[in-house]
Amino acid sequence: MTTFEADSADPFTRLHKAFTFHLGIAASLAWMTALYAALHAPWVRNIRPLLDPAEAGRVESTASFLFGFPAILTVAWIIVYAGRDMLRHFRLMKDQTVEFAVAAAVAFGIFYMAIDRAVAAILLAN
Repeated sequence: MTTFEADSADPFTRLHKAFTFHLGIAASLAWMTALYAALHAPWVRNIRPLLDPAEAGRVESTASFLFGFPAILTVAWIIVYAGRDMLRHFRLMKDQTVEFAVAAAVAFGIFYMAIDRAVAAILLAN
């Protein structure tokens, strides 16, 4: 179980706690923004032509448009939270700080896309 003690001696534990905490906040903010956008966005089968009429090839409903990336962030947060011991032994790089930095950059990219889609849906409603 993850606890938030400030005096963790293990660098992995400190990095994991910080990453898990911030990923949880990002997932929560993405869900709140998506839910707010869902109140204002038009619920259609294909929202893409409404956002960009020039490029309307891909069909994407309002629900998948708004809730896809927050769902990915939530699943990632659950995996990171529950799989701490597995992640401790699984390494892709020699430096775990760089590994967490890459994971944070990917998570931030997904968070950014989630917020961008929610804002696009909110602006579409106005």
